[in-house]
Amino acid sequence: MTGFKKQNARRKLVVYLTGMFTAAAVFLAISCKNKEKAIPLSPPGYDLNHPIKYKMPEDLTEISGFAFHNGKNDSVYAQQDEEGFLFNLKLGDKKANYTKFAKSGDYEDVAICREQVIMLKSDGTLFTFPFSQVRAKEVTDVQKTKGELPEGEYEAIYADDKSGLVYALCKHCAEEKTSKSSSGYILKLQPDGTLKQSGSFMIDVKEIERLANKKRVPFRPSALAKNTFTNEWYVLSSVNKMLVVTDANWKVKNVYPLSVTIFGQPEGMAFDNQRNLYISNEGDQLSAGNILKFSFKK
Repeated sequence: MTGFKKQNARRKLVVYLTGMFTAAAVFLAISCKNKEKAIPLSPPGYDLNHPIKYKMPEDLTEISGFAFHNGKNDSVYAQQDEEGFLFNLKLGDKKANYTKFAKSGDYEDVAICREQVIMLKSDGTLFTFPFSQVRAKEVTDVQKTKGELPEGEYEAIYADDKSGLVYALCKHCAEEKTSKSSSGYILKLQPDGTLKQSGSFMIDVKEIERLANKKRVPFRPSALAKNTFTNEWYVLSSVNKMLVVTDANWKVKNVYPLSVTIFGQPEGMAFDNQRNLYISNEGDQLSAGNILKFSFKK
């Protein structure tokens, strides 16, 4: 081969390799962009990065759960995880009123169903009393349900007013032999205020790992709510800083990472009857507890 031909061949090779590297770079850029799009930052209709923030009074620095009555956001009914009190206040209030329903303990969530308030203790014990007593100094008619939930640690419940069913998610249960799924239990509210177990369900943690593109996710549910407009379940896991959305049958649809600067310690969640989403965060010695409102936008 002559010198000219060799030089021409080298030039063609350089052009060919340059084209290949350019194509590879474009492919990687598109792949990374598509991968970023595969994990949306917020559920449709919400922007988890721009909430309206309501600071809680000092009594609710360690707010661990809250609920609305019939979806009305004019009053919030909340608890903190040390006292057997149910607090009531309006968003923005600097002071909360409360009623005592039990002695001190590790209380994690609250739900309201068919004019009954249901309080969840971390060991799975449930306390039920009439909603009509929420503004009394102390509740006089309390039903205690113990042993209906398997042994474990619980932080999340949701009550369906129409069916009278109460859903409880286990943060960590003795019955869970592997980390591949998260256990949930269904309770039926009885006329006398007690609760009886009537079923169970599972959330596939392996699917959460796949959608989050992470391995060995220590999924520990801290709050549960149902978007009744879409029939989807919303599940918070504070330790992972993530929001998991499933369909009506608990099949995982998507996983949304939560900003650590916005969500300090997300422990409570609820929807109002206008489709707005609310998430509460426990505070500490330096910052107040809060409830974040995420307004629904079409």
